[in-house]
Amino acid sequence: MAERPKSPRDGFTLIELLVALAVFSLAAMALLNLSGENTRSAARVETRTLGGLVAENLAVEAMIAPQIAEGETSGVVPLAGRQWRWTRSVTGVEAGMVRIDIRVATDEGQAAERALFRARP
Repeated sequence: MAERPKSPRDGFTLIELLVALAVFSLAAMALLNLSGENTRSAARVETRTLGGLVAENLAVEAMIAPQIAEGETSGVVPLAGRQWRWTRSVTGVEAGMVRIDIRVATDEGQAAERALFRARP
């Protein structure tokens, strides 16, 4: 059987091109969605990490303070160009011990939480 000669008009049909573009667009959308989710996840991890640093700093201050009164205190601390709101609750637990709960938050919500115990001053 003889091959027919190639015509300059031979190529893909319109349907084949549309199917190829549809497959490519689905793959591109999936990659864009994944990229956006990675960016959001990185921002959450950064917030939790920096919030943890603020909470650890407040915990160290509470541990080395000569006196720490029972009750709740709060404040704002700047770190990495952000304002971090914190709350510290001190409650007596057993004879000679206090529990210190520290919560750190940003405008988006809670970023970190720490609980520690120390001897009553």
